Amino acid sequence: MLMKKKRSHPILVRSTAALAVLVLMAGCAVGPAYERPQTPEPAAWKETPVAQGWAPAVPADALERGEWWKLFNDAGLDELAEKVQLSNQNIAAAVASYTQAQAAVREQRAALFPTVALTGGASRSGTRTSGSATGTANVALGASWEPDLWGRLRESVSSAQAAAQASEADLASARLSMLGELAIDYFSLREADAELDVLATTIEGYERSFTITRNRYEAGIAAQSDVLQAETLLANTRAQYAATQRTRATLEHAIAVLTGAPPSGFTLAKQTWTPVVPGIPSGVPSQLLQRRPDIASAERAVASANSQIGIARSAYFPSISLDASLGRSSSRVSDLFNASNTLWSLGFSVAQVVFDAGAIGARVDQASAAHDAAIARYRQTVLTAFQAVEDQLSAAASLEQQLQQYTVASIAADKTEQQIINRYRAGQVGYTDVVVAQVSALNSRRSVLQLQVAQQLAAIGLIQALGGGWQAQWMVQQGSAN
Repeated sequence: MLMKKKRSHPILVRSTAALAVLVLMAGCAVGPAYERPQTPEPAAWKETPVAQGWAPAVPADALERGEWWKLFNDAGLDELAEKVQLSNQNIAAAVASYTQAQAAVREQRAALFPTVALTGGASRSGTRTSGSATGTANVALGASWEPDLWGRLRESVSSAQAAAQASEADLASARLSMLGELAIDYFSLREADAELDVLATTIEGYERSFTITRNRYEAGIAAQSDVLQAETLLANTRAQYAATQRTRATLEHAIAVLTGAPPSGFTLAKQTWTPVVPGIPSGVPSQLLQRRPDIASAERAVASANSQIGIARSAYFPSISLDASLGRSSSRVSDLFNASNTLWSLGFSVAQVVFDAGAIGARVDQASAAHDAAIARYRQTVLTAFQAVEDQLSAAASLEQQLQQYTVASIAADKTEQQIINRYRAGQVGYTDVVVAQVSALNSRRSVLQLQVAQQLAAIGLIQALGGGWQAQWMVQQGSAN
């Protein structure tokens, strides 16, 4: 017996062929190839002429930064740094933003695949007069897919990935910023404690001087103006002590917020302050600058803007979607799965903008302009980074020289104060000379403390300018190679 050859359905054949053509066309793309913008490449740091190793500013924020705050060898700071990383709300917000950006990447990537939906339903209807009713039941499995013929979906994925990487860099920037702010506030508070000690000791000395001067006045040896000058100096110094206490309280409140605690329940006990300043290498390599998270974020923003150009250009081309469904329908649920009740459909649709008065071209121009703006912001970020490093290197060198001179001046002022007091008691000079000498000695002592903390703050500034210190694995490898 001869078997009759089964013929394929012509609509199905044509649809399958069209689908094959669309799949082959899916390799096309209209987005411009991304190239990292060029940035300035100075030959060396101006403030450290011996430094070498400049290279193009290629974001390398994935390089290890390490626990840079431990360079200051302060257990109190180390403990607070752990709390900041766990409880700071700005860091928590940055973590949430990064998680959101990662979810956006998954959402864009899902658009590359077909969407499949299962539907089903049943209904029954009739009239009150006839008393009869009819029912229908159906179940169907449908799928739809938009082939990425012009690369729009892939560009959307690339843009979302770049945005997620920028968000990751923003998270690193938030951590670096919050830890830097903590270190600045912490050492400023410790310096305030040291100033309070100096002021307390000075006030005790001024109180003795005031008592002696008043006794001399009552004995007819000193003039009343001497007593008034001693009293004025004592009151002014007490006022300075109160102002420094207020500064310390403000810094303590700021540290509480940084660690995620309410200021009312946070207290930072006084402890001995050792103004450790990490030694800065003579040749700070420019590769460390590449770890700055703000540079990485700005560069990723350029990449995202570049992808947006391709997304805008894809609107010039037709949008094609494929739809397919397979289901069953019956007047009775029991007959729903009979082969004779099977329904299927397969088709595609094409949409092309014919006239939009230049709207697509305007969107492409907007995307191109946004890309140019992102490039400018990236280059400005790099230039600002160069400036920050130079500023902090210059500050570190200047502060070291200032501290040396102010230390000498403080020692000399202390000796002068004692000599003037002795001469006053001997009746050789007036009390005005004593006041001038005492004010000069106090200011010199406080200047030394302020310069010591300024050195620490400059080191923190350099650490932040370099993206997280200079104790990177890169330097370890370079040192072993040399």
